[in-house]
Amino acid sequence: MNSRQPLDLDGNAPLEVESLHMAEQSSQVTLRECVEQVMERYFTHLEGESVSHLYTMVLAEVEAPLLDVVMRHVEGNQTRAAELLGLNRGTLRKKLKQYDLI
Repeated sequence: MNSRQPLDLDGNAPLEVESLHMAEQSSQVTLRECVEQVMERYFTHLEGESVSHLYTMVLAEVEAPLLDVVMRHVEGNQTRAAELLGLNRGTLRKKLKQYDLI
């Protein structure tokens, strides 16, 4: 699975974010507000289609880039990344493998 592509779990429409456009509009927008806006837009664009595994899809869309950015920040040092994230190093490695980041 490529972490840079939107997920399409069980035939669900992928979550797509115009994040750069949203960030340019206001530097005061919080992550929470971004998630709320994107989810509202997602439900609007479903046009009655059924959805399943939404929780997993949203977590993957957030978790993968979070891990990617943190790993770049710590220059690939998994011990430092685990400490920064508050995760066990083994859990971090499992998640990095899950998103094809190692």
